[in-house]
Amino acid sequence: MFKLKLPTDPRWANIAEGNIGEILTDHAWCEQKAATNAISLIMMLPERAEIVTELLAIAQEELDHFNQVHELIKKRGYTFGKARKDNYVNELAKFVVQGSREDLIVDKMLFAAMIEARSCERFKVLTENIKDEELKVFYKELMISEANHYTTFIGFARQLGDIEKVNKRWEEWLEYEASIIKSYGNKETIHG
Repeated sequence: MFKLKLPTDPRWANIAEGNIGEILTDHAWCEQKAATNAISLIMMLPERAEIVTELLAIAQEELDHFNQVHELIKKRGYTFGKARKDNYVNELAKFVVQGSREDLIVDKMLFAAMIEARSCERFKVLTENIKDEELKVFYKELMISEANHYTTFIGFARQLGDIEKVNKRWEEWLEYEASIIKSYGNKETIHG
């Protein structure tokens, strides 16, 4: 899936299912951060109306996901916890190039695509491995949405940069992500 080099061990779903309240809180904050990221990309490309329109739709969809997860937390009687650091995302952020404006924007799109790809893959693991029927359906719907976001971000990177360079850089992102994801998958967080 998405050419990810290292798949999530399905046993991670057991860890997640063992503490649904924690995974839902972490997930809610991931959705909020995804909305914020889309808005920050809008601020970098105000002159690109068609991209701004798509990013605005993504930001709104991510906020809708945040709301859906928050409603699940309340419905199930969990307490919505404080925002927490996402070490996986922070490690990915270190790989973003700080070159020209174009290179930075392209890399920010690839950064977003990578997060969406891994989130989609994690949602697929949850869908296939947890017993909770409501969450199976919920995560299947979100998996489809994350796949669409991945496609949008990778498409924007290719639209904004030289396609051959972008494809080469995506391969570098895949290698880098594989080097860090092997340390994750043992906590009740979406990326952890």
